[in-house]
Amino acid sequence: MSYIYEKKNDRVFKFKRVLIKLSGESLQGNNQFGIDVNELNRIIKEIKNIVNLGIQVGIVIGGGNIFRGDKLVQFGINRVVSDHVGMLSTIINGLILHDAMNKKNIKTHLMSTVPIKSVCAMYHFKKAISWLNNQHVVIFSGGLGNPCFTTDSAACLRAIEIQADIILKGTRVNGVYSSDPKKNLNSKLYKKITHNEVLNKELKVMDLSAFILARDYKLPICIFNICNPGILYRIVIGNQEGTLIQSSF
Repeated sequence: MSYIYEKKNDRVFKFKRVLIKLSGESLQGNNQFGIDVNELNRIIKEIKNIVNLGIQVGIVIGGGNIFRGDKLVQFGINRVVSDHVGMLSTIINGLILHDAMNKKNIKTHLMSTVPIKSVCAMYHFKKAISWLNNQHVVIFSGGLGNPCFTTDSAACLRAIEIQADIILKGTRVNGVYSSDPKKNLNSKLYKKITHNEVLNKELKVMDLSAFILARDYKLPICIFNICNPGILYRIVIGNQEGTLIQSSF
């Protein structure tokens, strides 16, 4: 697959439009629950660095730092109800991220698949693209708006709808490994790997249905450690960071 190279202010960047997938846990820092303000501001600084370059940024936010649907199921809560609680958690994170980014003078809009007209806009891909074209950041919350789907699925679908060049999935690990690096010290970090190799090796990258959607649409995915300072900037200027997954090399 050939990448889109965008030239702005006599500089060439690897991507014009990116979809950043942030887990709720990435906002909690070292806390066991909720949001670490220092970590929130650090991530916003990372995003602002690439927005200032002229990169168009969409963000799908998770809600695991507040509620995880699967955990509520363990407590005896109905699965559908649990998933709705999880979707509302992503909206809470979206509201906080939206406000904090606007205070940093980043033009940002919050959209939701769950209609809450008093606090955020209803999701529509054409409106999102319009804002992105005007260099506004768009935060997508509420997941897919339906139970039984993860925010990984939301990230892949939103990336396809807004015609993003790549999904940048920020995690707390350095990329995709051949096995769990916490359990196997000899685990191999893949720098580059194809979608089909991920499936054949049964590597845990993201929700399977979401990953197959990305594969079918030949959508590249970069898995990286969001805790590494300056990493978003290095990715968009073309440095090899984390693990790059695409159809072929």
